[in-house]
Amino acid sequence: MPEGDAVWRTARRLHRALAGHRLEGADLRVPALATADLSGRRTVEVVPRGKHLLHRLEGDLTLHSHLRMEGSWRVHPVGRRHALGRAHTVRALLWTPARVAVGDSLGVLDLVRTSQEHRVVGHLGPDLLDPGYDGDRALHNVLSDPDRTITEACLDQRNVAGMGTIFTAEPLFVHAVNPWTPVGRLDPAQVEELLTTARRMLVLSCRVGRTTVTGRADVDADDAWVHGRVGLPCKRCGTAVRLATIGTQPQQRVMFYCPTCQGGLAPTDDGARQTPLGHGRRRYE
Repeated sequence: MPEGDAVWRTARRLHRALAGHRLEGADLRVPALATADLSGRRTVEVVPRGKHLLHRLEGDLTLHSHLRMEGSWRVHPVGRRHALGRAHTVRALLWTPARVAVGDSLGVLDLVRTSQEHRVVGHLGPDLLDPGYDGDRALHNVLSDPDRTITEACLDQRNVAGMGTIFTAEPLFVHAVNPWTPVGRLDPAQVEELLTTARRMLVLSCRVGRTTVTGRADVDADDAWVHGRVGLPCKRCGTAVRLATIGTQPQQRVMFYCPTCQGGLAPTDDGARQTPLGHGRRRYE
């Protein structure tokens, strides 16, 4: 699932292409919106809220979408509208005289009154990429269930919005915290540092224009401490990075970590040899 930085970049791309322009038409391919007519409405702005996108239109109307695992929004010259619209996975087409925005494989698409956006995003905790980010409230939310693992607490968008597995795994490694540690065993100052580091990494990724934890201009695909590096040597100690499940279904995830730097094997890790991604290891989805 795209993380907060990817959603932020998507919102900026849509905003730059559509803000201030009137829609010539819209094709919303979900049953509940099949008859919705957005033509003639001017785009006011497109903004992110955690992992949600809010496309605000004139007339107190917001087109709300969520990318989920496979979704995307792309902007193309309007002349490509008919060709792009043939794909069976397309869920939305929005076009002006110059540009067409294509929403493909969207996990959520609905229309709400702009004044009623709380109905779709009101459950979210403070957004790490919001200039007005409320760090005290986010910290309080994460600390509220001391028996929950720090990973699950950070990934819960009701606590703090924008963190996914990348921007949870990386701060946990940087601060040498085992991902399976119950929140109650951590000092509140440690949790505050984790959230601050996650926010710094997200902001850096927005500034650089791609997901990054270092910001290096010459970085290759290995721009991470642990995420995606299963079976490869830890950059800090040389121990093989490992991958194990965390949480319970349907919220179960997988988490990358270094057992030496982060306090031992996970309770769900049997210690069996794990090979690097793309080298015959069984795939984790």
